[in-house]
Amino acid sequence: MEPKKVTFGFKTARRLLKFFYGKKEIIGLDKIPENNCIIVGNHTQMNGPLVGEFYLPENCYIWAAADMMKMKTVPSYAFRDFWSQKPKWTHPFYKLLSYIIAPLSIFVFCNARTIAVYRDKRVMSTFRETVAMLKGGRNILIFPERDEKHNNILYKFDENFVDVARLYYKKTGEKLKFVPMYIAPYLKKSYIGEAIEYNPENDPADERSKIAAYLSDEITKIARELPEHTVVPYRNIGRKNYLKNTDVNEVPR
Repeated sequence: MEPKKVTFGFKTARRLLKFFYGKKEIIGLDKIPENNCIIVGNHTQMNGPLVGEFYLPENCYIWAAADMMKMKTVPSYAFRDFWSQKPKWTHPFYKLLSYIIAPLSIFVFCNARTIAVYRDKRVMSTFRETVAMLKGGRNILIFPERDEKHNNILYKFDENFVDVARLYYKKTGEKLKFVPMYIAPYLKKSYIGEAIEYNPENDPADERSKIAAYLSDEITKIARELPEHTVVPYRNIGRKNYLKNTDVNEVPR
C-alpha cells in the first residue's frame, strides 16, 4: 500500500502545530523491532496522536476514529469523546465548538498518517488496511483505552485490536510483536517498553487477553517507576481530578 500523499497545505499546518505543541522526547526507540510491529500507548487525550504524528518515525501510521473524518459525524463524536464530562453549564459552548472544529478535524485526520477505525461491521476494512500497512513495512500506533476506569495511569483496554496479529499471521505466516509506550506530557517524554510476540498456536481469546493485559501492566509499570508527575488521563476531565503516577490506589473520578 502506497503512503499518503501529503499536500503542501498540510505540511505547513503540521510544522506550525509541531512548533506550538513543543519539543518532546521518545525514550527507548531502539526497543522497536526492526521488522514491523504494533505500538500500543495511553491516549492522554490529544497528546497520544500528536506524539505519534510528530515524534515517532515517519513509517508509523496511527489508528484514528473514522467519525473524526466526516463532516456529519465529527460534531457528535467530538462532543461525546472530548467534552461531555465537562460541567453541564459549559455544554452549549462545547457543542458549538464541536461544529466549528469539524472542517479542521477532517483536514488533519484525512491528511495525517492515519488509518480510519470503524466500530461496526466495517471494522474489517480497518483490519485489512492495517495488515496491508504492516506488510508494506510500516508500524502501527494504537490507543485501545475505552471509557472504563482501571487505575491511576490507564483506563481499561478494548482487547479486540490484538486480532490484527491473527489476521496478519494468516496473510504472511509471520508473528507480530506488540510494543508498549507510556506517554507523559508533563515530563515532555514518552517511554518505549519491551515487546511481546503474538503466539498463533494459542487460543485466540486467551492470546487476546494475555497480550492486552501485558501491555496495560507494562505501561502502568513504566509510569509508576518514573519520578512523580501528573498523569494526563484518557478522558477530558477537569485538571483538578488528574492523578499522580504515585497515586497507586486511586482511579480517575
